Amino acid sequence: MTIKKITEINITGKRVLIRSDLNVPIEKGVIQSDARILASLPTIEFAIKKNAKVIIMSHLGRPKEECYTKEYSLFPIFEYFKKKFNYTKIYFSDNFLEDVQLNSGEIAILENTRFNKGELDNHDKLSKKYSNICDIFVMDAFGSAHRMQSSTYGVGKFVKVACAGLLLINEINALKKALKKPKRPMVAIIGGSKVSTKFNVLNKLATIADTIIVGGGIANTFLAIDYKIGKSLHEPDFIFEAKKLRDKYNIIVPIDSRVGENFCKNEKSIIKLPNNITENEEIMDFGDKSIEKIIHILKQSQTIIWNGPVGVFEFPNFRKGTEMIAKTIADSHAFSIAGGGDTLSVIDMFNIKNNISYISTGGGAFLEFIEGKKLPAIHMLEEHFKKQINN
Repeated sequence: MTIKKITEINITGKRVLIRSDLNVPIEKGVIQSDARILASLPTIEFAIKKNAKVIIMSHLGRPKEECYTKEYSLFPIFEYFKKKFNYTKIYFSDNFLEDVQLNSGEIAILENTRFNKGELDNHDKLSKKYSNICDIFVMDAFGSAHRMQSSTYGVGKFVKVACAGLLLINEINALKKALKKPKRPMVAIIGGSKVSTKFNVLNKLATIADTIIVGGGIANTFLAIDYKIGKSLHEPDFIFEAKKLRDKYNIIVPIDSRVGENFCKNEKSIIKLPNNITENEEIMDFGDKSIEKIIHILKQSQTIIWNGPVGVFEFPNFRKGTEMIAKTIADSHAFSIAGGGDTLSVIDMFNIKNNISYISTGGGAFLEFIEGKKLPAIHMLEEHFKKQINN
């Protein structure tokens, strides 16, 4: 894979359109986690230091196309940037389909790309409008690199110069380090609600990792191979596929679980073996014996890939499994890479971000890269590189 990097291009005085991933949780106008914003800053800061005219665009949430709603506005992120970049002029534009006038070293934050007609469908008309407001397009939103949309992919068809930002390059390098020649033993922890959404990544990791630890609804589907698991979240249609994986590879399934009768915050937890779970109970976390076994495995590992919590960590009584695994990874000397929205929430909850080797901003992109899929945005950058070589 060969792509042009922002550090290899003269951007001084140029209109540089950076597609960042500023899709952060916002409640009543207040940013709840700035992890993705912080990850995007190095590319933006580099462009400012090079005296470029910096234009930043991103999506936020899932608004209805062409329907402005305050809930999905990037204005709170503009307010955040004003405080962060108090040494330079910064503007907010809610109509950026016309030219954006900036001086060198100034910043414009553009309104949510998903308010624009044609964004999700990758319409050429919108993609051309994006390309018309810049001299150089910088793709830096790894979390959206798997989406073929106007602001992530289509714009690349019409700009003369397209390159990768610092975050995108770091994401690719970190994932390659974990997947290509990992130090062993290599352990993958895959949690979450549905095995169907992560079945391909489980298949791929099973051929790379020495051990796979499954948690959440995914683990429940594996448990359902041999046990009745009450009303626990699982996918009956995937039990047969799960069995084939379990029988072929080293997949660690919980040997005991924390269960409750009601899915609510204050529900008390009871630890049970899988063969003792009643029809009115549901599994919501690992039990202590499972936690002890997994901690032992993690302490021996040299590479750890972590995607997803192993229980309902939002509920205090069903948090222990996720918490103990998270803290063990943080204390480990292994090269650790973590990704996925819920995983980022766990990292924030236990304040361990400085103890993870690399935190990926991607969710779907993180998983698709691990599966070995070609991400559309990266493919677009590769095609641009080829054109530049041929010209």
